[in-house]
Amino acid sequence: MTDLNKQIPPKSAKIATGAVVCVESEIRGDVSIGARTVVHPKARIIAEAGPIIIGEGNLIEEQALIINSYPENIMPDTEEVEPVTMTIGTNNVFEVGCVSRALNIGDNNVIESKADLGRNVSLTSGSIIGAGCHVNTSEVIAENTVVYGASGKRRVQSEKPQPQTLQLDFLMKILPNYHHLKKAVKGGTTPHSGWAAVWVHNLALATWRRYRATISITVLIHRLF
Repeated sequence: MTDLNKQIPPKSAKIATGAVVCVESEIRGDVSIGARTVVHPKARIIAEAGPIIIGEGNLIEEQALIINSYPENIMPDTEEVEPVTMTIGTNNVFEVGCVSRALNIGDNNVIESKADLGRNVSLTSGSIIGAGCHVNTSEVIAENTVVYGASGKRRVQSEKPQPQTLQLDFLMKILPNYHHLKKAVKGGTTPHSGWAAVWVHNLALATWRRYRATISITVLIHRLF
């Protein structure tokens, strides 16, 4: 099992202009983050076995863990291991408390809360890994696949999940008001905001989710009548 406390050579994250990465997040190793990607407080991105490249427009929520870890049968302290790059495309959502070790993730995927993706799983695009689902097989998951339920049932949806454009816009405006942001400055130090900022951040998220629910209900009423 991977030791998250293992010493990883310090490197500055490469954060593109327009990305919003809160200092309360944990980023270790060789990590590149694309424009318009939002990384919430308490999210963790750990490049242990090789670089992590994250594309544009991704949403990485609180306590989500993205880790490029060594295979369980590899002992990195005693063996020469070639680095393996983890690649994450665009417009993906990593919800609260999910874990992703998948080396290849395409575009427009959603990994829901508490879901767990193994290292040998590859997501193409438009797929949803349901809340609490564990997918640890060695396979390429087809486009628009939905994995759901305690037994990991699968079906194919007709359309890809919609990009979280409105939510990203909202977060990119609100988060800098209450959190210090990480910058790719070598050797720089990052300040930490206090509990009040975290409280306001959570309040802002709750407000957004209520707003989104109201929109969904309004659309449903219009369709019915």
